[in-house]
Amino acid sequence: MATAQAETGRTVTTDIPARLDRLPWSRWHWTIVIGLGTVWILDGLEVTVVGSIAPRLSEPDSGLPITSGQVTGLAAALYVAGACLGALFWGRLTDLWGRKKLFMITLAVYLGATALTAFSFDTWWFFLCRFLTGFGIGGEYAAINSAIDELIPALYRGRVDLIINGSFWLGAVGGSLLSIVALDTSIFPADLGWRLTFALGAVLALVILLVRRHVPESPRWLLIHGRDDEAERIVTDIESKVEAERGEPLPPAEGEITIRQRRSVTFVEIGRTVFAKYRRRSVLGFSLFIGQAFLYNAITFGFGAILTTFFDVPTGNTGYYFAVIAVGNFMGPLLLGRLFDTVGRRVMISSTYLLSGLLLFGTAWLFDQGTLNATTMTACWCAVLFFASAGASSAYLTVSEIFPMETRAMSIAFFYALGTAAGGISGPLLFAELTGTGKVGDTVLAFQIGASLMCLAGLVAAFLAVRAERRSLEDIARPLTAVAEPPSAGAGAAKSSGTE
Repeated sequence: MATAQAETGRTVTTDIPARLDRLPWSRWHWTIVIGLGTVWILDGLEVTVVGSIAPRLSEPDSGLPITSGQVTGLAAALYVAGACLGALFWGRLTDLWGRKKLFMITLAVYLGATALTAFSFDTWWFFLCRFLTGFGIGGEYAAINSAIDELIPALYRGRVDLIINGSFWLGAVGGSLLSIVALDTSIFPADLGWRLTFALGAVLALVILLVRRHVPESPRWLLIHGRDDEAERIVTDIESKVEAERGEPLPPAEGEITIRQRRSVTFVEIGRTVFAKYRRRSVLGFSLFIGQAFLYNAITFGFGAILTTFFDVPTGNTGYYFAVIAVGNFMGPLLLGRLFDTVGRRVMISSTYLLSGLLLFGTAWLFDQGTLNATTMTACWCAVLFFASAGASSAYLTVSEIFPMETRAMSIAFFYALGTAAGGISGPLLFAELTGTGKVGDTVLAFQIGASLMCLAGLVAAFLAVRAERRSLEDIARPLTAVAEPPSAGAGAAKSSGTE
């Protein structure tokens, strides 16, 4: 247990990380998954709805003077730009103020911006709301991934993180089906249906906000920031719930860590940690995020336009095709997630990136040959994104577990922002421009660019990915506040091999 009072500047010896990692899976962990993981469903709903309703918004009777290219291009880029800036802004505050406070605030920002989008009366208002919605979502990435990894036991961290990040595609399924109803003018007027989809997103966010009140602050964060008494109470309460569920005492935790408590870490320390001490891991993080961000943000935002432009799919039917693709995306992390904890991070990350890239090259060739129709194109995308979704989810897992505790949220935000800015802002703009020409060759080029970046990221992972499976976070990356070697807490933990 902790051996110091709850204030900074004290040296504390604790077994709290080891106690969290040795916990068996329980109902309490499901509450964490439900309370925190559902935000990705909202993100998937947002992105998919906008992509699906783009053709309808561009119609004269939609109530907005906007083109399809502006929706899938400029509006999409503003959403991603907001997410990047939000990640950096909220990420820093997450490390300073705590995980719980920030995952409540950022969801509230998302809720408000989404609700305001439903009342868009002009193009500039729609653009502003899309930016603010992204601003809230960006903060969610840093706060949620930090909290999840710090609360989930080491044995299950990989699969849980992948499935939670992959739940984006459950939202995509909902968004696709919702857009079918919203775009049906026999049910809703053309200027009302798309507004109701955004209003529903705000209602769902409110429900999630109420559920999150029961998710505790990360004991690891509390411990470092001088609130070790509170951390002790939270962990003891969790253990009591797990023991009551199992009907037997928990085994003793093995391993302690000694830290010197402090309130914050400077930007200089963060920069030195990321770019000097862990520079190889930084290259890995950038590569993974750039590869997945370009492919997903570019293709997802423009998929509806591909169906309508090249395969003459009616505007109101694009949601059916995207729902099928979204299911394939979710099945990837769901079925492959366990392998990231057993086979290992390096093999699985590199193979999912490489396989998705190669399959995308194959899809581009078939599309160029004119052998695909709307159905077979959808089947190809299901195959590509089955692996790409697991790989993309592993990018968030990777950057959240390979850097020290004190910089975790900021590291997630930093790599997400820069990687996504490179692929997620330029991607939608470029892809909207290429698909907007109506030329097969231009769309093939966009596919090939995304495939190339995914393959390159896979090769980087084959050499640089960290073997983090079944290891405690403190063992993977020693906390900056640690004054002794980190414990080997959690089943299967191994000694840290230094800075890389």
